[in-house]
Amino acid sequence: MMPLLIGGELKQSAQIRALDLLKRIGLGERIEHRPGELSGGEQQRVALARAIVRSPQILLADEPTGNLDQRTGDEVRQLIRQLQIEERMSAIIVTHNERLAENCDRILRLENGRLIEL
Repeated sequence: MMPLLIGGELKQSAQIRALDLLKRIGLGERIEHRPGELSGGEQQRVALARAIVRSPQILLADEPTGNLDQRTGDEVRQLIRQLQIEERMSAIIVTHNERLAENCDRILRLENGRLIEL
């Protein structure tokens, strides 16, 4: 809700948007929990929700699955793809995770200071 309130949204519309987004990412029932009470995957999904709550055209994600186990990382990868479609946004993802990269539409690798398209 905070990015919306800071951006001038009314409290009620900010609450509606934030709750809708939390429900869409599977955390509607965890709304009263503090960050320390959430798993790493849940915290990552909250970070995604916070990043897109204002409906940006582009999502910039730096190692969005870096600290997650494979199963949870796959869930976050699928969530990013789903949100791209639903929110009609592009995503630029920086990762060392080959599995995550393979699911992207376009892959660029940084080699010797140059971007190489794969």
